[in-house]
Amino acid sequence: MNVAVYSGSFNPLHKGHLAIIRFLTQKAGFDLVYLVVTPQNPFKQTHSLPAGQDRFDAAVAAVARHPELKVKLLDIELKMTPPQYTIRTLDTLRELEPQNDFTLVIGADNLANFAGWRYHERILLDYGVVVFPRKGYHRGHDKARLLRENPNYKITLLDAPLVTISSTEIRHATAAGQDMSGWLM
Repeated sequence: MNVAVYSGSFNPLHKGHLAIIRFLTQKAGFDLVYLVVTPQNPFKQTHSLPAGQDRFDAAVAAVARHPELKVKLLDIELKMTPPQYTIRTLDTLRELEPQNDFTLVIGADNLANFAGWRYHERILLDYGVVVFPRKGYHRGHDKARLLRENPNYKITLLDAPLVTISSTEIRHATAAGQDMSGWLM
C-alpha cells in the first residue's frame, strides 16, 4: 500500500489540512494518509502548545466528522522517547508495516530548510517527500538546491491548490475574539 505520512502539531486541524488529506488520496495516488500528531516541532517554540494527547484527542474528533476520509490517526510520536525525529517515525512505521511504502508529506516552507532536518538525506533517499505549495516559498528552487546535493533524492512537487489558512492564523483570530469554527476540520 502507498501511504502518505502527514505529521504536524495540528493545533488545530482545519479545512486546509482536510483539503491536503483529500488531495493525497484522490489526486496524488496515495491509498491512505497516516496523520501523525507530533509532540513538538523542534523548529517551533513550546510555550503555547497544548499537550500532545489533547491535540491527538481533538484530531480524533475532527477525523470522526469526516468518515469518508482514507486516513488513520497515529500517536506513534507521542509514545516515543524524545527526540521524535521524523526519520525515527518513518523507520518505525517501515519496521511495523514492511509491506507498505511510506512517503513524507511536507509544505514548501519545510522544503526550504529540509537540509536542517536530522538525517534528511535518508528521508529523501529511503522514503521521499511530496511537497505542497505554501505562499512565499519557491519549491522549484529548493528542490533544485537539494538535488544538487544528491540527484537521487525523491522529491515530488504536487500540483495542488494553495491552502490559504493556517493553524497560527486560526489561533490568533480566536484569541482576538473572532469565531473561526467555520475553518475547523
